[in-house]
Amino acid sequence: MKKTYLFLFYILTSLTINAQPNPIYSKSYGQSENPAIIFIHGGPRGNSTLFEGTTAEKLAEKGFYVIVYDRRGEGRSIDTRATFTFQEAINDLNHIYQKYNIKKANMIAHSFGGLVGTLFTEQNPEKVKSLILAGALFSQQETYDHILGTTKKIYSAQKDHLMLSEIAEIEKLPKNSAEYRQQCYEIASKNNYFKMPFPTKEANQLRDNYEQSAFGKNNIRNDNAPILFYQNESKNNIDTKPILKNLKKQVKLFAIYGQQDQIFSKKQLNDMRKIVKKQNFKVIDNCSHYPFVDQQTEFINTIAKWIK
Repeated sequence: MKKTYLFLFYILTSLTINAQPNPIYSKSYGQSENPAIIFIHGGPRGNSTLFEGTTAEKLAEKGFYVIVYDRRGEGRSIDTRATFTFQEAINDLNHIYQKYNIKKANMIAHSFGGLVGTLFTEQNPEKVKSLILAGALFSQQETYDHILGTTKKIYSAQKDHLMLSEIAEIEKLPKNSAEYRQQCYEIASKNNYFKMPFPTKEANQLRDNYEQSAFGKNNIRNDNAPILFYQNESKNNIDTKPILKNLKKQVKLFAIYGQQDQIFSKKQLNDMRKIVKKQNFKVIDNCSHYPFVDQQTEFINTIAKWIK
């Protein structure tokens, strides 16, 4: 009898676990009959609250069906079982297509989301009408080298030997480690590499409104996400330029970057311009890593022009 009870308990527990709803947060804006746009946020550790709270609805008003979501285990998609691998992200993005009954979509892939969007498109080119890289990563080691190289010049000019010593220690770290990535970006942040130099009144208002909104208050960050990603994902420091060169034969590629997004070198932006072609490439002045906030009007108008 005891064995029977244990067996029934096991079955009921399994059914409860399997019956749990998909933990991925997502929301749509606009009419479903309009051209679909899926926004892929940065990270790992990020979320789509900034884009959703500032830009999603305004882009929908231009005649698009805009879908935002937070990747599994990040932001509002809380899941303690998340593995934080690219394949998991790709599988879940396929679930977004199914949930919203989308056969083909345009993708806006921001920052780390550029890697996710590129790898998804490589596996599912038939599902992607266009891939728009917005301040997106594509050659990771080049970005890290650029950050360390340029900040080293800054500290050399300032004769800041303490910071020069800190950079020397970062350069000794394993290149495929979460610590190396984190410290590169911390050095970049200290030097305002992610901030626009002269914020406009519109950009300041957008950020202020976001901070006061429910989106800003739900800006959930999972500090364990990068650690688990580097632990579980073998492709954790990649260059997607070869993939993008092949993809442009199958899907429309676009790229939009901020002129003052200092985590990218001039060489990197020139490489991207060559890949997507000059007419599909745009650099916005007085704009850093978040073009949809830094220069929202120009960003939205450019996206609408490209897609339509």
